[in-house]
Amino acid sequence: MTSSFFANFIDDQSSINRHKPKKLNRMKTKQQSDAATAVFLQTVSAAVTQLKQKLQQDYEQAYPGLGEIIRLVLDEEETKAWELSLFPHLLLPDLVEAHVARLDLQPAETKHDDVLVPHRFLETPTYRPALALCG
Repeated sequence: MTSSFFANFIDDQSSINRHKPKKLNRMKTKQQSDAATAVFLQTVSAAVTQLKQKLQQDYEQAYPGLGEIIRLVLDEEETKAWELSLFPHLLLPDLVEAHVARLDLQPAETKHDDVLVPHRFLETPTYRPALALCG
């Protein structure tokens, strides 16, 4: 008698109308993905261009007679940065600094307040005790 109960239960479950997921329009999804990728690459490329200009200025100020060499170093290290990451602007300053060090030159001062958000790690928050009355 118990076997027929389970058989009916299984039959009842098989008659439930299950929702089928909609098929994705792959063409539309691919187009959106391609558009997002293009915007991302344009944004990163603009950031790299801006960073290269600032690094060029900083190194030319530190080494006025080496403008052409600095341009070559920046171009070479930009190529390496793109090969290493989709975020080359994060690697470029360190790659340039290492290349300059191999040329027996000191790295230029490249601190820009407008590029990085200043951190406040050294600030110590002050806490004030609160008075709580428990009755």
